[in-house]
Amino acid sequence: MADYQLIIIGGGLSGLAAGIRSARFGQKTLIVEQHSLPGGLNSYYYRQGYLLETGLHAMTNFAAQGNKHAPLNRLFRQLKLSRKKFITHEQLGSEVIFPQTSLRFSNDFTLLCEEIACQFPASIDQFRAMAAEIDAYNPFAEVPWQSARNFLHDRLADPLLEDMLLLPLMVYGNAEEYDMDLGQFAIMFRAVFLEGFFRPQGTIKDLIDMLLEQYSQFEGEIRFRTPVAEILKKENKVQGIRLENGEEITANAVLSTVGIPGTAKLSGWELDIDRYIGRMTFMESISMLPEPQLPPELSGRTILFYSLNDELKYHCPASALDPSWGVICFPDNFQDLATEDKTATQVRVTNAANYSLWQQAAVDKEQYRQLKEKCGQQSAAAVSQILGPYNQDAVFQDSFTPMTIERFTEKRGGAVYGSPIKIKSGRTPFENLFIAGTDQGYLGIVGAMLSGVTVVNQHLLG
Repeated sequence: MADYQLIIIGGGLSGLAAGIRSARFGQKTLIVEQHSLPGGLNSYYYRQGYLLETGLHAMTNFAAQGNKHAPLNRLFRQLKLSRKKFITHEQLGSEVIFPQTSLRFSNDFTLLCEEIACQFPASIDQFRAMAAEIDAYNPFAEVPWQSARNFLHDRLADPLLEDMLLLPLMVYGNAEEYDMDLGQFAIMFRAVFLEGFFRPQGTIKDLIDMLLEQYSQFEGEIRFRTPVAEILKKENKVQGIRLENGEEITANAVLSTVGIPGTAKLSGWELDIDRYIGRMTFMESISMLPEPQLPPELSGRTILFYSLNDELKYHCPASALDPSWGVICFPDNFQDLATEDKTATQVRVTNAANYSLWQQAAVDKEQYRQLKEKCGQQSAAAVSQILGPYNQDAVFQDSFTPMTIERFTEKRGGAVYGSPIKIKSGRTPFENLFIAGTDQGYLGIVGAMLSGVTVVNQHLLG
């Protein structure tokens, strides 16, 4: 008899959700997490008295409590969590900024339509038709890869509008360079434009604590500081796992949330791993400010998606950092959000980075530190073209790099959105080994948790 009915590798949000769902139905479930805290990249740490969130800027897929079919509310029902007690704060509003023009949007889709009607009047009818088409599209159908860029161009025939729509969707969840799969585009279009941004009351720690408590209520087990060395198998079935300390734990099934390359390495799954390692990775800089002095026209924004170039250059840069495009997030700018710490407010800036150059620098601590400082300055200089000298009075600054992402998520190459090739079914060549998370094609915090729930529902609740 196996030690567990299900072992989950990784205590990120998809692993925690899968664990809750499995344990809720009486399955003896174990989560093994190599770090001392759960959450993966969606976790937290403390610096100089500040709790800093590593992943939660804004959650996508907002839904009012009464919308029963919305992903957020479906998720809470599946995990048997109270949606009424989960207090949410919608975004104030966000904006896509290019040199030629900008587009505002909010959780009310009509604002984006009004903006497009104003800035791109010849395209508004086509845009409305395209949005309806995307809303009816099934992104999880097993169909060949289709180009989102071609889809947009066939319907809108306006390269600038196409780039402005792609920037938020790509930077919030696209593992590919230059283009994205139409299914991924549909997922992100709904999540960002049709449903919108929000954040919960409290911090990512509060969300994680809520999930851990629910998992414990259903008698699920979790072990921290427990790295896995190998997924044990016999012929086409897995038998369990071997830990780095040599301990072997048996299971009827194993669910891996460490990505396709990581799962292949642990299991001996034969595939061309290089094809599954994403090249899109990022550096994020965090500035704590006594009071951000923003231009009046931007004071009511939650997120700014910007490009200093006329065209979107979504690809791995040749240099360590590309500050010419990215995301500026104000995590305090949500409706009716009362923060406990009134002494400082955050500005977070995310830019594309080159993993190979960061990996080379990381060999020497001083070289790595200098590269972080240099790239932080480059990012701040670029963002100052939009915000003005926003960080000159910063009381504290920090950043994390592609190396940080790889360390805390096990995603090879620091590819925060995982593999450019997704396995939508969650299946592997081994009949009782499954994957969940970004490499299944679900994105964002809500998507990651739904991925874990979906795999358990489809494959593990017999």
